[in-house]
Order: sequence, then C-alpha cells, then structure tokens
Amino acid sequence: MNASPTFAADRQSGRQLRVTEKALPQHNRAHNRSLVLQTLFRRGAMSRADLARESGLTRPTVSGLVAELTDDGIVAELGFRDGARVGKPATLVGIQADAFHIVALDLSSADRFVGAIVNLRGEVIDRAHVDLDGAVGEEAVARCIRLVDELSTRTTRRLLGIGVGTPGIVDHEGTVRTAVHLGWYDLPLATRLTERFGVPVHVGNDSNVAALGVHTFGDQKHGQSLMVITIENGVGVGLIIGGALVEGEQFSAGEIGHVTVDDDGDVCACGRRGCLEVVLTAPLLAARLRSADAGSRGAVLHEAGRALGIVLAPIVSSLNLNEIVVCGPRALIEGALLRSALETVRNRTLSPVTNGLEMRYAGDDLELAVLGAASLVLSAELGVS
Repeated sequence: MNASPTFAADRQSGRQLRVTEKALPQHNRAHNRSLVLQTLFRRGAMSRADLARESGLTRPTVSGLVAELTDDGIVAELGFRDGARVGKPATLVGIQADAFHIVALDLSSADRFVGAIVNLRGEVIDRAHVDLDGAVGEEAVARCIRLVDELSTRTTRRLLGIGVGTPGIVDHEGTVRTAVHLGWYDLPLATRLTERFGVPVHVGNDSNVAALGVHTFGDQKHGQSLMVITIENGVGVGLIIGGALVEGEQFSAGEIGHVTVDDDGDVCACGRRGCLEVVLTAPLLAARLRSADAGSRGAVLHEAGRALGIVLAPIVSSLNLNEIVVCGPRALIEGALLRSALETVRNRTLSPVTNGLEMRYAGDDLELAVLGAASLVLSAELGVS
C-alpha cells in the first residue's frame, strides 16, 4: 500500500470545511498551509504575490509554505503567467491534481458497494464495485475490504487516504454506530480499514458525504449553505451551514425520514405509522407508481412531494436556505415531485424566506457520494474543501 503524506492538516479541524481567517500562533503553521491549499483549490493557479493577497498571508509566509508544499510534491510551479505586464513575468504555482490519489467508497446502495480512485481535483481515475449478494455484518465488511483492495491496485500514486460514505449513524472516530440494513452496530470501520491498509481513513454518513460532494466540487452558486436529500434507500439529509457540516450532538442530524407526515399511514420499519420514509423512499414510491393506473401516477408523485415539503418547511424557515438538492432516481424526483415539494414549502413559509429557494434534482452524477467521500479525506488531511 502506498504511504500517505506526512503533512496532514490538524485532525481536530478535519470536519471544519472552511479555512476563513489567519490562525492563532499555536496552530499557525498547519492552518496557514491549509489556507494556501484552499486558496489554490478554489481560485486556481496564481503567482505567489497573488496568493499572498488572496489568502491574507505575508509574502514571506507564502513563499515558505509554497516551498514546503513543493517539496511534498503537492504544489508545483506551472510556468510564467501570460499577458503583457510591466517587469518580470510572474511564475504561477498550482496544486498537482495527481500528486496523490484517494480511494473513495459509497456503501449506500442496497445491492452493491461502489468505489473509485479520485485525484485531488475530484476527477475519477478508475471505478470498481462489489456485489453485496445480501451480505451483512462481517461479510459486508469483507466486501468493503475487497473493494479497497481492488481499487488500491489500480493506482501507482501515493494515497492521501480512504474516504467512505455509509448508511447509518457515524461518529467522529469513524465508528458506524448503527447501519441497520448492513447489520453494523458499533463497527469501528475507520480503525479496521486503517489497520488493514496503513493510510488515514475517514468515514461519514452517506447523506452527509453527498452534501460534501456538492459543496466541494459544485459551483456553490448559492453561497456556503445547502441541503442535500437522498431517497435511494431511506430518506436522509446532509446539511451544510456557513461552510460547516451539521452532524448533531448524537451524529443524527438530518434523520428526517422518521418524521410523521400521516398519522394513519403505512407502518414504517421503525414501528410507527406514516413516516416520511414510507412515503418517499425510492423503492416504496416506485412500487406505488407501478400499482397505480396511468391517470393517477402524477397524483402519487404530487403527494410524495407534498409530504417532503411539509417536513422541509420549518427547516427552511429556520435556516433560510437557498439551495436544496435531491438525489435519487430521475423518474421519481424530477417533475411533479419537486414542483409539489417547492410549492408546499413556499405555501407554508413567509415569502422573504423562500423567494430565493431553489430545489433541484442532483442530475445523473451517480458518483456524488463517492466525490463526497473523497472530500472527507481532502478536508481532514489537507484542510481543503
């Protein structure tokens, strides 16, 4: 297994997604290095002078950090800047996208684990998957290890780390406290994988890492706050506010699937009736559509969207979100369901709150959770998000 770098960012801030200001003296060096990398990640190649202006650091500090990062192989000089300017042309520096690779896994599917080799720019280099075949417990762990084994043989680059998005409740140590359909309870997944592969491993809830994927590699046109809803297997939410992932005191923030939307509804797996998950989860919603006649399928999708809107309205009103992204099958989400959800949210909130709200389908990017898993590693190891 390729060795991981020795210049990891402060692990205590691994879940903090933004580096926004100069640090206190006791952690100045690591913070400023992360600030330089974050600036290059977001702004692209630039001269050392421009990097100093953009980051707010002094030119000597930037020069020293660039030299250090160049020695580490993650930053390189890219030649002179084009264009007519007075004086000596500036030398541009930028992140070397393939200086390190990341093994990123998405364990959210009910029938297979998928993964990819991802570079530092979020470009997928290679892909692989392992069929679950009903595996749970240790058998499912063995399939996860098999997938990492296969992917790690497909790159000759140094590995920055392994990122994993998994269903369930995951704590900061990478322990899966509960993932019911995988039969995982208090599973120290990050520790198990670190011991096996010898590189840093970062594990997060699949909805959370999907939100990280949008935040890190999307265009961020609505600012630093967004919500990502996943309906593929259960209903989950990843929530980023002001550039920081919201996980909750018990790491359960975003568990909206078991909010009751119909007191007389169908029985949920949790034992209660009428949970949002019963109404909105993709397999159950698809089954209702198959059993409905052609003339009533639009109404089924409308009611599912309305149920989602009822749950979202107080959240949107409390947080004044402008961007909500919904992930799952296009045929279920795009169209009637999204329109109904947005209409319901707007009907139940003040117009100043939701005038700027956009609800959109995530698109056909089936690798959103994989990219989010990669961003877990980027954030924890380099301070880049």
